[in-house]
Amino acid sequence: MKGLLVFAAIIEAATGVALILVPSLVGQLLLGIELTGVIVRVAGIALIALAVACWPGPAMLGMLIYNAAVALYLAYVGFSGESSGVLLWPVVILHAVMTVLLICAMTRKTTH
Repeated sequence: MKGLLVFAAIIEAATGVALILVPSLVGQLLLGIELTGVIVRVAGIALIALAVACWPGPAMLGMLIYNAAVALYLAYVGFSGESSGVLLWPVVILHAVMTVLLICAMTRKTTH
């Protein structure tokens, strides 16, 4: 069972990386359509975080990676001027705060 979970995590991580790096190719190969934009890359980040959470070890690490990566990526999107909605910066701040809280929780867990 553990081997199957690791195998699934590897597949999801590879798909996540592909969605981040070449979303249009993934869209063409999977769905026959072009995938582009911020949402596709956030989905890629989520798949990578899912893979980390499924990997043997602390599941909280997956949430930490997701929150940190989404905060960084959405901040990049906002600063680059690529996109901007009324909730962009509050969401960036929310994910940044969650990142800090998860780091604190993981640090406390390992020291106690």
